[in-house]
Amino acid sequence: MLKQFFILCSGADKNLLEGCSDGEQTKFVGIGATVFFTAVMAFIASAYALFTVFDSVYPAMLFGLVWSLLIFNLDRFIVSTIRKRDSFSSEIMQATPRIILAIIIAIVISKPLEIKIFEKEINTVLLKEKNAMALNNKKEVANYFKSDLDKNKTEIASLKAEITNKEKEVNTLYETYIKEAEGTAGTKKLGKGPVFKEKIAKHNLSSKELDTIRKNNLAKIAVLEKTSKTLKNDLDKKVNETQPIIDGFDGLMARINALNKLPWLPSFFIMLLFLAIETSPIIAKLLSPKGEYDFKLEDIETALKATIEQDKYQRTLLIKTSAMMHDKVYADIAEDKQLYDLQRKNTVELLEQQSNNFVEKQLKTL
Repeated sequence: MLKQFFILCSGADKNLLEGCSDGEQTKFVGIGATVFFTAVMAFIASAYALFTVFDSVYPAMLFGLVWSLLIFNLDRFIVSTIRKRDSFSSEIMQATPRIILAIIIAIVISKPLEIKIFEKEINTVLLKEKNAMALNNKKEVANYFKSDLDKNKTEIASLKAEITNKEKEVNTLYETYIKEAEGTAGTKKLGKGPVFKEKIAKHNLSSKELDTIRKNNLAKIAVLEKTSKTLKNDLDKKVNETQPIIDGFDGLMARINALNKLPWLPSFFIMLLFLAIETSPIIAKLLSPKGEYDFKLEDIETALKATIEQDKYQRTLLIKTSAMMHDKVYADIAEDKQLYDLQRKNTVELLEQQSNNFVEKQLKTL
């Protein structure tokens, strides 16, 4: 049962191979097994690759099955269409396009499995990239809100500075009228004279201005601080909104790029392994000598080709002979007097009828 299945996978003619030796059958069983297991590896690779894209088992399994059947059909076609020739160079020329196709298939199959094999190393690379992306994202979002935040800080600092300057002015006026009352500065007369009253009036006026400025500026500062808080909340919200995108940066392309950042030698040897598996049926057919199956297949093909060429030649002769016979028949008919008189009579009648019809049409136009 298994032997018949692998022979089916090899693309060989089952009926023709049954008449061959066990060794010849074993060779095609090995080729068929290679084709089958290559398809199995293609299923595993494509299913895993699609799982990293959809994060769902069922679509990945479905696509993996379709992809593996496609690879199986291609490999089976490649192996079954290679024919043993009398010249090795002609066999190489025949197999070159198929080998190129096999190399492409091997690369496509090996890449998802490399990603799975080096999954831990790839996750480390992705983690570093995600951290770097998160930092850059925070910087970009902060730069986006920076102008508004800096403007608010500047305005708050300006309003606070205005209050501080006014407080210094009030304190200076306070010290001035106190020293005037004590007689230690100004007029240096002890007591509350006119100058003292003038200076305390200035202090009181400045103190009232300070209260007004403090009240207005503190109200403005409260509004600005509230705006700054809102901006900071928006900044944090923006960072939190974009973080899931960064966390989800582990798709197929990201993993392939991360794999390329790892040492290339292990990945290269894995690709060579799949390349060897994929091209092994073709190489086996190229290196193996002509076997019993090949001779039988060549005999059937050459016999069919000879029959077709014979039929084609006979049809060509038949056409030539038929043409010659018809030429001779019509040549004999052309010299028959009775047929000539009949044809002449019919032609005269036809010309008379055409002439009468022409005259009738001319009379109608007058």
